[in-house]
Amino acid sequence: MAALRPAGDFDRSYQQDMAVVRQPWQWIALGLALLLTLTAPLWGNAYLVNTANTIFYTIIAVQGLNILTGYTGQISLGQAAFMLVGGYTSALVTTHFSFPFPLAVLAAGLVTGLVGLLFGLPSLRVKGFYLAMATLAAQFIIPWLSRHLYPDLLGGTSGRIAVPVPVLFGITFSELNQYFYLSLTVLLITTVLTLNISRSRLGRALVSIRDNDLAAELLGVNLFQYKLRAFFLASFLAGVAGALKAHSQRGVGTEFGYGLEESIFLLGMLVIGGLGTNLGPFLGVTAVVLLQDLARVTGQTMGDLFPALKARFLTSFRPIFFGLVLMLFLIFEPRGLAHRWQMIKAAWRLRPFAR
Repeated sequence: MAALRPAGDFDRSYQQDMAVVRQPWQWIALGLALLLTLTAPLWGNAYLVNTANTIFYTIIAVQGLNILTGYTGQISLGQAAFMLVGGYTSALVTTHFSFPFPLAVLAAGLVTGLVGLLFGLPSLRVKGFYLAMATLAAQFIIPWLSRHLYPDLLGGTSGRIAVPVPVLFGITFSELNQYFYLSLTVLLITTVLTLNISRSRLGRALVSIRDNDLAAELLGVNLFQYKLRAFFLASFLAGVAGALKAHSQRGVGTEFGYGLEESIFLLGMLVIGGLGTNLGPFLGVTAVVLLQDLARVTGQTMGDLFPALKARFLTSFRPIFFGLVLMLFLIFEPRGLAHRWQMIKAAWRLRPFAR
């Protein structure tokens, strides 16, 4: 590892070896990036702020999926459904119990985590394709229950209920420029959380299960316990993301994008960004969200050129672009954008001897 660092850069203590930000210039770059992000609502337009807000809460959901799939190797196709649980939970506790926004988001995460535990129970007996089918059950069961269970409470056949505007410290976050800071704050908290999980005993145990579950069990790792922890953490972060999305859109329901297609998109974001890396969710979500915007613009342009086919063009380019990009990444860059970024940094550090 020392060869991948600039000359004269070596560790003098365990704290330096474990440090995430190693150099003074990296602290400066991090501070400038945070300053640029915090001031985005002041100099950015509505599109930039709205896109950034979407990216923020989507990253949180993909961070949870990264713990389950990237670190533990357990495939899940129900992350969007767990986001739906979080959105409903936050909406109900704020509407009927007057929970403050931070407590509502926390409650959404905890309730969704418990729901995730139920669907994580089969993980001890099945894995791979069979586990994917087990988690797929959540993607069908949860939206169905939201439409047919307690129709007066959850919106009935429409499955849609209104979500109140967040209020924090007497400030009403009714504008997107204001809500931007709530999503960003929660994202920073979850980023610190997931980063420390990956560097802890829990993270190492999850990685050992992913690499070889039999060897991990022989070394004393309780497979069932750690797999359930992974499912709880993944569902918890999905619930937090769902709560943020619900309050951002002022409503929650199956029509707001919590279907199987969204779960596949979340998994694809993780694959494109890089499985099992802390940077992967950031790169993957940003790339796919911008790709979706490009698909929408392309569909509108083609629809203007061919008005008779406008409805088809508006809906067809999103899955086409996503499927094409995902296929290319699986062929040419299976380890994702995060791995490519690591290779670029290594080549820069080894200059002028980089290959």
